[in-house]
Amino acid sequence: MYKNKEIIDKLKEGNKKYIDAKTNDGDISADIRKDTTVNGQHPYAIVVTCSDSRVIPESIFSAGIGEIFVIRVAGNVIGEHELGSIEYAAGHLGTKVIMVLGHTHCGAVGATLQGGAEGYTKLLTDAIKKAIGDEKDESKACALNVNRGVEIINKALENHEEIKASEVDVLGAVYDIETGKVDFFE
Repeated sequence: MYKNKEIIDKLKEGNKKYIDAKTNDGDISADIRKDTTVNGQHPYAIVVTCSDSRVIPESIFSAGIGEIFVIRVAGNVIGEHELGSIEYAAGHLGTKVIMVLGHTHCGAVGATLQGGAEGYTKLLTDAIKKAIGDEKDESKACALNVNRGVEIINKALENHEEIKASEVDVLGAVYDIETGKVDFFE
């Protein structure tokens, strides 16, 4: 199944803590800030997620400074910039788990379901439309969009010079903004 199960389990356990928490358990101390300044960052997971202000990966997974490499873009779409960020974290920092994290009540998915958008936002809704096709159900559309992101990442890693796809797990998940629970796609 997963090559890095202990890291994925750490994400799951962090989410369980978060569901009932009132504050974040992650280490945000002066000591960890100094340590990551001196010794660099060594995140255990990359999370590509939406820019939505209700989606805070460090809190959702009870993580602190230096633990999760977060890439945010509305609709959690994957393009060249996001792939470059993933390449940096996986290739240079050695991060072995890459998660595409969608969420319920996503405005970008909703806009796509309502026919798209104008201006620069159209770039996002067009990318989501490629993922969801003619799907009209918001939950299914969200999952399809996440799955498309996972596919794009997997394809980009197939013959990557720096990142061995055989050592990296790429998975999808959806965060429920009401309950706080993350549904991991297995």
